Amino acid sequence: MARLPLRLAFAIAAPLLLLGCFLTPGKFVSTLSINADRSFAFTYKGEVYARDGDAAAALGKTASGGDDQQDDDDATQAAFILTAQQKGGEGGESAAEKAEKKAAADARNRAIAAALARESGYRSVQYVGDGKFLIDYAISGTLDHSFIYPFNTDAEIVFPFIAIELRGKDMVRVKAPAFANDNDMPGGDGAASKLDGSFTLDTDAEIVSQNNEDGATAANGRKTIVWRATPLTREAPTASLRVAPLK
Repeated sequence: MARLPLRLAFAIAAPLLLLGCFLTPGKFVSTLSINADRSFAFTYKGEVYARDGDAAAALGKTASGGDDQQDDDDATQAAFILTAQQKGGEGGESAAEKAEKKAAADARNRAIAAALARESGYRSVQYVGDGKFLIDYAISGTLDHSFIYPFNTDAEIVFPFIAIELRGKDMVRVKAPAFANDNDMPGGDGAASKLDGSFTLDTDAEIVSQNNEDGATAANGRKTIVWRATPLTREAPTASLRVAPLK
């Protein structure tokens, strides 16, 4: 049941992925500071890669629900579908078609960069070609509502790198699905092939649960958890914190 919300999110995202693209991390450093008074600050600095909608064909397989064995079978089938599509597309395209496709992708990605640059929090957005962006993002606020990053309707971005959900009156749950090579992630292993970064959670709130086997380090009244993100990382960084009750 814990995986259901993520599968539902991908099911909702599928129509947009068919039309647009989704973003995945490359080399990056990301930090999240959450205070007991609900104030927070989030940063992401590094590479981001745009991937086209080919993954949507496989997305419906992993988003359909069912038991764990069925999920694993669907994910495997989806991977074969993607591989066949990619190889088939490569073999059947002429040089002119490839050039036209690349030009269209570059134009789309420049439009994505322009859309992101207009959003609050982006200190710098550069599209450098071949689907790669260099991004410097920082935002702060109060957790009286949920927070996800990235989310931009103009750029048709749906799949979040990180999500902070409010749980009850005094709990928040942090999950960073894009900072792991999870089978539920659109594109699977291909999407995570360039994953190389670190995600640091810093807090003075009570840590109710977290999934880093090294645990938290404590200093000066605060606790810090650092997750490494690589193609070998299978479990998305997750933590639940107890904060001041909502008024």
